Amino acid sequence: MSHKYLVCQGATCRCNFGTTPDKLKVLTQSKHYINDSEGKEKLTATHKDIGKTFEKNTFGSCAKMNNNPCQVVVTEWSGYYENITLAYNRGGKVLLEDSKATCPIGGKDCITIIKHGQTVEISKQNLKNTSAAKIRIMNPLLDLDEILDELDEQELDVYDDYETYTK
Repeated sequence: MSHKYLVCQGATCRCNFGTTPDKLKVLTQSKHYINDSEGKEKLTATHKDIGKTFEKNTFGSCAKMNNNPCQVVVTEWSGYYENITLAYNRGGKVLLEDSKATCPIGGKDCITIIKHGQTVEISKQNLKNTSAAKIRIMNPLLDLDEILDELDEQELDVYDDYETYTK
């Protein structure tokens, strides 16, 4: 699996017979997130994500249907990673950036992943674990102390809200 990314919600996909891409929507589970420090947006996609599993459920007009509107229905995924199983959604195997989907109109492996959906995101832990000197070299205008103080205040606000809620 060297240098292959796992796929998550928001991955951009295209059909060989369509005219526009669409974004993957994970509907089979709501527990496993990747590359998302808040755990709100980037659900891990698996081979169990079949059916109408895209935001718009269309790849534009379909060449296989005389350029009539496409109506995406994924019947299966191939090329998923066999070594990771998400028990939460009945044994879903995670999708890789080179996984492909089958549509009953377009045929086997007609849907490909253009962009895996992950984005670079600096977390609070990244900032705390990096030396201030290195951060100042990479971005001399960044006020690290101010950012860390603000993050600590946010943590305290969350704690205070929790304390109030549990009383």
